[in-house]
Amino acid sequence: MEYQIQENCLTICLPNELDHHNAEEVRKLSDQLVEKNHIKYIFFDFQNTNFMDSSGIGVIMGRYKQVCLFGGEVWAMNTNERLKKILRMSGVTKIIHMYEEELCI
Repeated sequence: MEYQIQENCLTICLPNELDHHNAEEVRKLSDQLVEKNHIKYIFFDFQNTNFMDSSGIGVIMGRYKQVCLFGGEVWAMNTNERLKKILRMSGVTKIIHMYEEELCI
């Protein structure tokens, strides 16, 4: 998993499939990075992601709970239409922000 840190912002490039097989790895690494670097803003980059199950939703929700305690925010970016639908149906879009412009890190 690739990531980039700039000041108090963490961008995580998610894998092709964010499912129960790799959600724990994403969760552990992001938690360590947030704690170690005093991260307030997390950007999940879905550019390479084609599939996400409830474990992936759990990763996003957990990181939201983590940074929201400090007034932080979670953003989803580079989401395709299928992933946007999953995020909307799960209710995640009610608590996180959707970044509509394409970014490259």
